[in-house]
Amino acid sequence: MKSVNKKRKKVSRMRGSKTHGTGGMKKARGSGHRGGVGMAGTGKRADQRKSFVLNLKEKYFGKEGLKGKPKNYDVINVSELERLAKGNKELKINKYKILGNGEIKTSLTIYAKSASKMAIDKIKKAGGNVIVEDGNEFSKLDEAPSRS
Repeated sequence: MKSVNKKRKKVSRMRGSKTHGTGGMKKARGSGHRGGVGMAGTGKRADQRKSFVLNLKEKYFGKEGLKGKPKNYDVINVSELERLAKGNKELKINKYKILGNGEIKTSLTIYAKSASKMAIDKIKKAGGNVIVEDGNEFSKLDEAPSRS
């Protein structure tokens, strides 16, 4: 003889019940009913939070630009060196890299953080000399610094 289970499912018996068999309503009120906290749910499919995310001050989606090492020097062009020298034959700009934009006519000895090949060529052509910093010491350059 087969035994037939005629018991109805709990879901059908709980129709119209507020608690669905959990006792008091406080017990069933877990964090599932409370929604997210803070920026929860603002991921890839965050249509329900789109108006909030789009009005944020900082950019929320995507990346911006290249994030390389910050340079620890400022740049200065050859065209500005004569003005900075103010009649002196020696110019110490230890925190600057010299770039080759512009012309120079005065013979100057320049102490700098580094210099481009074009800048060194232009300064030497004018009869000057470039002394570039290597760590804490300075060394004379006959050609551009090697980029290794």
